Order: sequence, then structure tokens, then C-alpha cells
Amino acid sequence: QVQVVESGGGLVQPGGSLRLSCAASGSIFNTYNMGWYRQAPGKQRELVAGITSGGRTNYADSVKGRFTISRDNAKNTVYLQMNSLKPEDTAVYYCNAAYSRHEWWGQGTQVTVSS
Repeated sequence: QVQVVESGGGLVQPGGSLRLSCAASGSIFNTYNMGWYRQAPGKQRELVAGITSGGRTNYADSVKGRFTISRDNAKNTVYLQMNSLKPEDTAVYYCNAAYSRHEWWGQGTQVTVSS
């Protein structure tokens, strides 16, 4: 069983920045594909950004140019740097780890963008 733990959420003003972190257990973290998802109240969970084991990244159109996903395999950690935050970025952000036919989710971290 892979443990996935997010951190770094909080309250930030519009235009501000936050960095989310996601630590995943396991000795083969470098082989996991990792992703950040979010779910706002009354909406479906959506993919925000993903990074493959090889370092290829993809982003939702709504966050392109503002968010950056990265990974540090030595620390078993993936990051989501969020800049120029908007109120519509408010959501619970979840980290996902995927390997072969398996996937694991974290418990989520709340991000609130409000003045």
C-alpha cells in the first residue's frame, strides 16, 4: 500500500502564490506517474497537472502558465507551484500516484483564494 500525503494548502489572496507538496511512500517512487487534481464544491474532480515517471508534464488549460508541477525522486515528493492564484482556483487539491494498474490518493488539502 502506497501512502500519499499532501501539504501546503491554505488561504491566499488573489494574485498570490502557494506551493503544494505531496509525499508518496515506496522504494519505486521514480516509476510512479503523479498528478494533482482538485475538486470545488458542487463540481467534479478534475486533473490540474500531471507528471510522468520520465518527467513529461501536462496541464489543464485553466492553469497553464500559472502552475508548475515538478518532482524530486530523491525525496519521494511531487510539488505544485501555483502562482497568480484566482478565486476560481479554490478547491480541495488531491495528489494521485499511479503505477501499473494501481493508483493511490491522498486525503486532500484545502486551497482558498479570497480577499
